[in-house]
Amino acid sequence: MSNPPPQPSLGYSSPSKSDTSSPDPASNAIPPPPLVSPGQSRFLPPKFQLDQLPPPSIRTPNGPSPASGGLKTGSPIPHLSTPPGPPVFTSPVRPAAVPFRASPVTPQPVAFSPAASLPTSSPVFFSNGSHELEHELSNVTDDDTVPVGEPPYVLFSARKVLKQKKQANVPSLGFGALVSPGREVSPGPQIIQRDPHRCHSCGAYANIYCNILLGSGQWQCVICRELNGSEGEYISSSKEELSNYPELSSPMVDYVQTGNNRPGFVPVSDSRMSAPIVLVIDECLDEPHLWHLQSSLHAFVDSLPPTTRIGIVLYGRTVSVYDFSEESIASADVLPGDKSPCQEYLKALIYGTGIYLSPMHASLPVAHAIFSSLRPFKLNVPEASRDRCLGTAVEVALAIIQGPSADISRGVIKRSGGNSRIIVCAGGPNTYGPGSVPHSFSHPNYAHLEKTALKWMERLGQEAHRHNMVVDILCAGQCPVRVPVLQPLAKASGGVFVLHDDFGEAFGVNLQRASARAAGSRGFLAIRCSDDILITQVVGPGEEAHVDTHETFKNDTSLYIQMPSVEETQCFSLSLENKRDIRTEYMYFQFTIQYLNVYQADISRVITVRLPTVDSVSAYLESVQDEVAAVLIAKRTLLRAKNSSDAFDMRSTIDERIKDIALKFGSQVPKSKQYRFPKEISLLPELLFHLRRGPLLGSIVGHEDERSVLRNLFLNASFDLSLRMVAPRCLMHREGGTFEELPAYDLAMQSDAAVVLDHGTDVFIWLGAELSSDEAKSAAALAACRTLAEEISELRFPAPRILSFKEGSSQARYFVSRLIPAHKDPPYEQVSEARFPQLRSLTIEQRTKLKSSFVSFDDPSFCEWVRSLRVVPPEPS
Repeated sequence: MSNPPPQPSLGYSSPSKSDTSSPDPASNAIPPPPLVSPGQSRFLPPKFQLDQLPPPSIRTPNGPSPASGGLKTGSPIPHLSTPPGPPVFTSPVRPAAVPFRASPVTPQPVAFSPAASLPTSSPVFFSNGSHELEHELSNVTDDDTVPVGEPPYVLFSARKVLKQKKQANVPSLGFGALVSPGREVSPGPQIIQRDPHRCHSCGAYANIYCNILLGSGQWQCVICRELNGSEGEYISSSKEELSNYPELSSPMVDYVQTGNNRPGFVPVSDSRMSAPIVLVIDECLDEPHLWHLQSSLHAFVDSLPPTTRIGIVLYGRTVSVYDFSEESIASADVLPGDKSPCQEYLKALIYGTGIYLSPMHASLPVAHAIFSSLRPFKLNVPEASRDRCLGTAVEVALAIIQGPSADISRGVIKRSGGNSRIIVCAGGPNTYGPGSVPHSFSHPNYAHLEKTALKWMERLGQEAHRHNMVVDILCAGQCPVRVPVLQPLAKASGGVFVLHDDFGEAFGVNLQRASARAAGSRGFLAIRCSDDILITQVVGPGEEAHVDTHETFKNDTSLYIQMPSVEETQCFSLSLENKRDIRTEYMYFQFTIQYLNVYQADISRVITVRLPTVDSVSAYLESVQDEVAAVLIAKRTLLRAKNSSDAFDMRSTIDERIKDIALKFGSQVPKSKQYRFPKEISLLPELLFHLRRGPLLGSIVGHEDERSVLRNLFLNASFDLSLRMVAPRCLMHREGGTFEELPAYDLAMQSDAAVVLDHGTDVFIWLGAELSSDEAKSAAALAACRTLAEEISELRFPAPRILSFKEGSSQARYFVSRLIPAHKDPPYEQVSEARFPQLRSLTIEQRTKLKSSFVSFDDPSFCEWVRSLRVVPPEPS
């Protein structure tokens, strides 16, 4: 019986073609899910605007951009609201110097040709043993009708796979993929509201690359090559009829089930009604920090939708749970913080007359009154030595979200509380009560107590995750917060950990964006690939799940990963190797993401990728996507850099990696000991040089807390943010409000110019001394740069710091330290067409003035570093 794919409902992307696969679709129509209203707002940071100034624009290169391929980012109706990297700029752009590319930096898409007939070099096995059926197998689509473009959820380091195991498995270059399970794109995957057809042997899903027997409707699995039945659904008279099925016409589809099988959860029109937010606030702050925090909190509650339920908990030596039933004053119930709250205290709290979760439309004045009533810490005690019972406070927040049901049926939540969020605003370490560490590192038993605290925090995060609650920890101030102790709480629950300089603008922006982003829950990522491919490592926000599917699928060899939450900013890094020499023409990869979205619908997102195999090393190198390869290498490297000592050692591994790639894939210079780096991947060394000297591995970041937070953020970050954290993007302001993209070299520090440098978690604005002397021009340039900085980071989470300073100021060192000191190179290399051709536009006097402005220091330039490795500096292609 044929079940036609139904029409999608509001909140899902619409299919690009008709989903009808039956002559009589009305007779078998499946009703769509109830209409839902997202009910969520996006925070737009305040813009620094001058009415007389036109908005800034960025000039893009005329050549092909990495974002080409017809893929678009952003979605008007997002499923998961956490944003991707920099937005697409539609304004005219001046060409950037090769090899730097304009944003958004999405790799060149893989060109998919349709599934061809089965390769003759590999034996074909059918489950019914009938080899005569091979000639009846039909591809769903012809070569010219298969959609061109790599699914945006998966980015491979190369668009082809080397057949020879020895060459493919060279570890210095490697092969892998970046998988973004929750990324939102437009148009999104087509929606299917029926059960999928899956291989009875390995569990893979029917897809666009399957071969179909038109007469019987049987389909052949691309992973294990077994023949499977479709219960007659795929019986067709022609291939054109099969293309009406979304799974047979698109490399990515979403199977959606809107039936509510979860006890106690009732779908509501406003997703925020079922997702309360509890603020857990540190009350041990000095006056300056408290002022900033109060300002950020007032702005935060003003930005929330009126139906959002909010709770407020303060912690110090005790835990204060604020009561919204008092309309004119700030009233709180106080619990001791030296131990976990007992059931008697919690029953008295929850079953009492107080209201601890209240919708904003009814409690906004009370929330403002609570924040205004906060007072600075009065005792003469150092910040790091103040008693803070953060662990107890989070336990109380969990209890008030769960409500009275927690003691009725443990493990089953009887009220709407899915995807709830606890946001901790911390100014110091957890030094009191459960999960705490001593005030001083010199405590004789500190190592043991820290280990105990780590385990306790991880268990608390797991408990939060079990109840579909995410704990985000936003820290600020100059007091070390003991990141290693608090990070397991955020990680185990699926939340984030972010450090800020203070509780000011960046903190307020992240507070709002943390609450606004939607998270899918109960997520699983299943990875299946052709038998010749081995998954050697996975890095990302999850852990391996041991799922026993052998009763259903006897030969299921897929890798399952459990995800605490499914969000758009997340990304998994996969390292892949060849098990043996490959004899087939294609390798297949299938990624299945199963999760419960904010509308309580079960989603199974299926992405199938096919990559051609090649014998030629040159053809393989041509298909390498430098930026994806650099991010994969960086994630593998940062995984081992657990502290500053490890980071120093990892710089040496970058050096050895460059030498090994040149040795294995490059060529030796005649009559010399130097090697030429392969020209096909000429951008890779410069990206890795930025990694080596930047904040992730270099000495720019001073405190170990900062390095730890950056490392963990990078290991889980999306491709766009990861790339920016590895290699900064440099934009020079031009008259008329336009910006020219330049390589991130110190040669961009020209005294009459303003420069914006985007380094992922930080955006810097640098004003030259000559420009600063003209007050009118300086103000106009600063306004344009500030607007651009806010635009490129408008939807980024965590929101970056935006710092501006003038040439020669002490803060300018943050900017200078992230630029490659190319002024040390000979003039012919500086002004070469491939390096920094913008210098050609300068007069001799301007060049002389620019050269004299640089301060001499020991850091090598890119060319000097490459030569020190006995490799010829590659000319960017």
